[in-house]
Amino acid sequence: MVGGYDLHTHTVLSDGTTTPEDNVRDAVELGLEGLGVTDHDTTAPFERALAAAEGTGLEIVTGTEFSAELEGRSVHVLGYWVDPSDGPLQTEMDRLRNEREHRARAIVGKFRELGVEISMDRVHELAGAAPVGRPHIAQAVVESGAAGTTREVFDTWLADDGPAYVPKHAVDPVAAVRLLIGAGGVAVLAHPGLYGSRDDGEPGLEAVTVEEMAAAGLAGIEADHPDHTDAQRERYRDLAVGLGLEVTAGSDYHGERKANRLGSATTDRSVVERLRERRPGAS
Repeated sequence: MVGGYDLHTHTVLSDGTTTPEDNVRDAVELGLEGLGVTDHDTTAPFERALAAAEGTGLEIVTGTEFSAELEGRSVHVLGYWVDPSDGPLQTEMDRLRNEREHRARAIVGKFRELGVEISMDRVHELAGAAPVGRPHIAQAVVESGAAGTTREVFDTWLADDGPAYVPKHAVDPVAAVRLLIGAGGVAVLAHPGLYGSRDDGEPGLEAVTVEEMAAAGLAGIEADHPDHTDAQRERYRDLAVGLGLEVTAGSDYHGERKANRLGSATTDRSVVERLRERRPGAS
């Protein structure tokens, strides 16, 4: 039995390959105490996950992985317990989803210019009910025979500044924190070690940026992520402790789209309770 809370998972309602019901069932079978429902820029899976977990003893921590951007680099902020009816948050997430469509069309166009024949129709088929994203495009590229794996597609073409990369237009991380808190949520910086490095060799997300996010109300840092190195885990744990923030963990589960397994990184109940106490208006 795994125990603990996996605070970072995805479903078919963004870029995962499993349903909210699948994730709940598997979390119960693993013996998890809680499951974070954190699809990209949407609150759509909340009701389905809560309904599936009813009577199981599994606590659902509703949330979203919100897309922000810093100097052309993606930065993701997890927002737990956000109010799905909050107008400003939903407006921005709607804008982000529309932006995803425009960006996807531009990326497909770049691939075609590079001689990789993929179509938006097929990308939409692969996305299904989820907002179109780069993983769906990467899957289409693999189907075309131009690459063997989606990871190869990202490494060769879709990484930041790659030949098929198209920047997205999103709010900065500090504004993202404020938006999530304004929706009644608790903000946690997702996988900070995955944002690459700057041209001068410094980490892509500098400590000063995290300090600014903390000043805006950031509650935690996801230091224990499966794709972090030991050095990154230590760096971001130390940074969190130094700023008085919680240290969280989550598998970043995407079903078959990633190697990360559900429950492979978990957060202790005591940390979740402290996060809950940081909600706006919590006593």
